[in-house]
Amino acid sequence: MKITSYNVNGIRAAMRKDLEAWLEVANPDILCLQETKAQPEQIEEEGFEKLGYHRFWNSAERKGYSGVGILSKEEPLHVEYGMGIEEFDVEGRVIRADYPEFSVISVYVPSATNISRLDYKLAFGEAFLTHLIELQKQIPHLIVCGDFNICHEAIDIHDPVRLASVSGFLPVEREFLSKFLEKGNFTDAFRFQHPEKVQYSWWSYRANARENNKGWRLDYNMVSNTLRDKIDRAVILPEAKHSDHCPVMVELKI
Repeated sequence: MKITSYNVNGIRAAMRKDLEAWLEVANPDILCLQETKAQPEQIEEEGFEKLGYHRFWNSAERKGYSGVGILSKEEPLHVEYGMGIEEFDVEGRVIRADYPEFSVISVYVPSATNISRLDYKLAFGEAFLTHLIELQKQIPHLIVCGDFNICHEAIDIHDPVRLASVSGFLPVEREFLSKFLEKGNFTDAFRFQHPEKVQYSWWSYRANARENNKGWRLDYNMVSNTLRDKIDRAVILPEAKHSDHCPVMVELKI
C-alpha cells in the first residue's frame, strides 16, 4: 500500500506543471493533497479519473484558500469531511477516507507566518489531536498525512539556531508535535526509517532556497503505532517540482 502526501500549493497551478504525468509514474494507491486552493467544480478531474482515482475534496469556504483532498484507487467505505468543529472546518483542513483495515487522513495544519494566527494554529492542533484520540477508539489504525507546518527537531530545518524564533520552528510548536506523537500514539514514518537523514520537504521561493537546499521538513506521514511494524519504506521525493513543497511517501505492508 503506497500512500503519498503532497502540498501542491494550488492544484490548478500544479496541474499546469504536469502533475498528472508525475502521478501516472509515481502511481500511489492513495494521494493526500493539501492547499488545493480550489472549489471542487474548479478542478479538472478527467485526467485523475483516467488514471483510476476516485476523487474527494474538502474546500475552504473562502475561495482560493487552503483545501485538502484524497485521490484513491480503491473506493473508500466512507469519506468524512472535517472534524465537526465549525471554526476549523470552514477552512477545509481535514478529510478522512475509511477502508476495511485502516483510515487515511489528509490534513493541512494552519501556518502562522502572521503571528496573530499562532493561537489559531495551536488551537487547531489541540482540537485535531483530541479528535484523533477519540477516533482511534473506533478506528485504531490511522495514517495521518499532510503539511503540519512545523519542523520537529533541529535535523528537520536547515538553520535551527537562526530560525528558532520563526513560526514553524517555535518551541511551543515543536512541543506540540512531540505531544502529537506521544499522546496520539503515532510514529513519524520518515524519521522512524531514517533517524539521522537530513532531508527537507519545503523550500522558500526566495534566494534560490531549493537549489541551495535551505529547506524545512514540514510534511509528514504519521502512522498509528499499531501499524508501525507494517512500515516498509518512507521517502521524500524532491525531484517532483510542482510546488514549493515536494511529496512524501510511505509504503505499508497491509
